[in-house]
Amino acid sequence: MTAELVGAPAAPVGAQTPPSLLEKAARVLGAFDGAEPRLSLTEVVRRSGIPRSSAHRILDQLVQLRWLDREGRDYRMGMRILELGALAAHHNRLRRAALPQLHALHESTGHLVHLYALDGAEVVCLERIGGSEDSTVPSRVGGRMPAYCTAAGKAILAFSDPAAVEQVIAYGLRPRTPRTLVRPVAFRSELAAARDSGVAFDREESFRGVACVAAPLRGAGRAIAAISLSGKGTHRELDRLAVAVRASARTVWSQLYGPGRAGRSAPPAGCEPGVSAQAMDNMMGWLRTSEWM
Repeated sequence: MTAELVGAPAAPVGAQTPPSLLEKAARVLGAFDGAEPRLSLTEVVRRSGIPRSSAHRILDQLVQLRWLDREGRDYRMGMRILELGALAAHHNRLRRAALPQLHALHESTGHLVHLYALDGAEVVCLERIGGSEDSTVPSRVGGRMPAYCTAAGKAILAFSDPAAVEQVIAYGLRPRTPRTLVRPVAFRSELAAARDSGVAFDREESFRGVACVAAPLRGAGRAIAAISLSGKGTHRELDRLAVAVRASARTVWSQLYGPGRAGRSAPPAGCEPGVSAQAMDNMMGWLRTSEWM
């Protein structure tokens, strides 16, 4: 017999649910939003309203995860916070620069347009331009797709470190459709072709009946993202559409870094000044796998 059936007292009206561990961690981090860069445990407790024992445990976990650094008895913002802030600033800047070209590409072709960034063995959608009629590709902003079977993923990987390519292959080239490239030799050959042409293709490798073409955003170094165009029945148009996609990517890159020397010397693979390339490459993967408990 349940507690309700034996007349257990109901929760008092207006009672609040205790904050979750994530909410407590957010309050602890929020304590550092003032002008003082270093805080003691007592100051964190006072500013956050979290009990001292809980605050101490959370601070220790945040130090282990490098969200915070500890100096003696004081705490301050750690490198992970700086890296994450740089990543957010970079993606916002990238999206702002790309939006006009994404809209123009969609209007001129009538096809669905995406902006993707690489995260480990997957690509993450930063922007999607297209109407409700573009339901053949079930994509969304923030959504993920395997990099090996998408035009955007191949466009970025073609101009990435060899280690990134091997990471994708090690993750597994699993068939999503009968046309998915599942042999490493064929996949590497596809990336070589993309390096030669400056564009990559997805010929029904992700979804049946859907073809895509993508161009990387890059200067002379590694690609930081890719613009892709996709649609149903575009197979015979891919070469023509590739010209427009490649031109859009070049325009976005020029707006980001300017022509000539500035573009050639831009930070590789999504790095903002002062943040290491390795740290930026690993950032979103770290967020996905870190545990609080």
